[in-house]
Amino acid sequence: MTKTQGLNLFGALTLIAGLCSIVLFVLQQWTLSGPAIILFFIFLVLFLRKTEHFSGFAFTFVIFAAVAASLYYPELFIGVGDFEFKGLIVPLLMIIMFGMGTSMSVNDFVRVGKMPKGVLIGLVLQFSIMPIVGFSLATMSDLPPEIAAGIILVGCSPSGLASNVMAYISGANLALSLTLTAVSTLLAPFITPFYMSLFADQFVPIDAMAMFLSISKIVILPIILGLAFNHFLHGKFPIVDKAMPKISMLGIAIIITVITAAGRDSLLSIGLILIVLVLIHNILGYVLGYGSARVMGMDEASSRTIAFEVGMQNSGLASGIALEMGKVASMGLAPAVFGPMMNITGSSLAAWWRGKPPQEPKD
Repeated sequence: MTKTQGLNLFGALTLIAGLCSIVLFVLQQWTLSGPAIILFFIFLVLFLRKTEHFSGFAFTFVIFAAVAASLYYPELFIGVGDFEFKGLIVPLLMIIMFGMGTSMSVNDFVRVGKMPKGVLIGLVLQFSIMPIVGFSLATMSDLPPEIAAGIILVGCSPSGLASNVMAYISGANLALSLTLTAVSTLLAPFITPFYMSLFADQFVPIDAMAMFLSISKIVILPIILGLAFNHFLHGKFPIVDKAMPKISMLGIAIIITVITAAGRDSLLSIGLILIVLVLIHNILGYVLGYGSARVMGMDEASSRTIAFEVGMQNSGLASGIALEMGKVASMGLAPAVFGPMMNITGSSLAAWWRGKPPQEPKD
C-alpha cells in the first residue's frame, strides 16, 4: 500500500467512523457508540501518521482513543484480580523521569550561567502565573473541593518534556527550554508543596513534608540516576536512548487512561466544566507567559519558549502526587484532562509559530 493509498483509506474510514459515532450518539445508542468513537480515534491516528504536516498530532489522539475506551469500559482499566492498575502510576513516572535524566547533561545546567536573565524570568513566571491562575479558577468554580484542588495542583507543577518539543517545532529558544524544564523539575519538590499549602489547603488537607518526600522520590532520584547513566554510559546502550521517548509516551498514555477510568463517574458528571476551566488555565499560561516575557525585554524566540514552559505543565507528575495523596480519582482528574488538552493547543500554537520564524537573535 502506497502512502497516498493509505492516506485515502484511513481518511475514508475516519470519516465513516466519525459519522457513525455522531448518529449513534444522537440516537443515544450508548452501547454501540463506544466502539464507533474508539475506532474513529484509532483511524484518525493512522490517518495523521500518513500525513506530512500533522503526524505530530497522532499521539494526542492516541490519548483520546485510550480515554474513550476507559470511559466506556472502565472495568478493563481499574485492575485485574486484586491488583489495581493505579499502582503502576508512580513506577511509570519514575521511568519517565529516568528517561528525562538520560536526555540531560551537565551542559543543561551550565547554560543557566550563560542565560541567567531568561532562566530567572522563566522560573518566576512559571511558578507565579500558573499557581495564581489555577487558584483563581478553582475558587470561582463550583467544583467539588478535591477536584478543584486538582486544578491548583496542575498550576503548581513544573513544566514537562512536551514543552521542549513545542519549543523545537516553533523555532523558539530550545536551549532555554531544556534548561527551564530541568531546573523547574528539580525545584518542584520544594516549590510545589509550598504553593499547595498556600493555595490548596482550604480545599483539601495538605501535608507539605509528605508531598516533598513523594515528589523527591518520583523526581529527584530517577533524574539523578538518568544523569549518571548519560554521563557514564552515553552511547553504550543506544537501544535505551532510542526506546526511552517511546516508553515515556506509552507511560503517559497508561497513566491518563488509568486515572480516567478511576474517576469516570466524577468526570461524566462535571466533565464539560472541568474541560473549560483546564482550557482557560492552559491558554492563559501561553498568553501571560509570552506577554510578560516580552514586557520584561525577552527576545521573540525566548518569549515563545517561556510561553510553552508556563502553559504546558507536567501533568504526569501532578497525577503521581494525587495518587500519593490517595486522591487519584478526584485530584487526579484535572491533570488527566490537562495533558491531552495542552498537547492539542501546544501543537497548534507551535505549528502557527513555525510559519513565522523569529527575526530577533536568540540569547
